[in-house]
Amino acid sequence: MSWTYILLCSDGALYVGSTRNLDNRMFQHATGVADAFTRTRKPLTLVFAAEFDNIGEAYEFERRVKGWRREKKWALIESRFEDLPALARKKWRTANLPEPRP
Repeated sequence: MSWTYILLCSDGALYVGSTRNLDNRMFQHATGVADAFTRTRKPLTLVFAAEFDNIGEAYEFERRVKGWRREKKWALIESRFEDLPALARKKWRTANLPEPRP
C-alpha cells in the first residue's frame, strides 16, 4: 500500500508528500532526514493521510493536491468534500477587465 499525506508545520505551512511506508516516513520527517522543507519547520503534525493501491496513484494524487490553494487543502483535511468543487474554480478579478467590444 502507498500513502499521500499532509503535514502541518510549526510555521503553519502545509507539506504534501507520498510514500510506501507512512510510519517510516513520519520518523524520517521527525528526525530531519526526510526533506529540507520540513527539517526547519518542526514540530510537524500529520493532518491528512489517504491510502492507495500503489505508489503511482499516491504520487499522482500528491501532485494534484500540491497544486491546490491552501483553502482547498484545508477542505480536504477537514473532510469537507462537498466544498472541493467550488474551491477548484479560479477567482477572477473582474474590476480590471477591459470592456467587451461590440
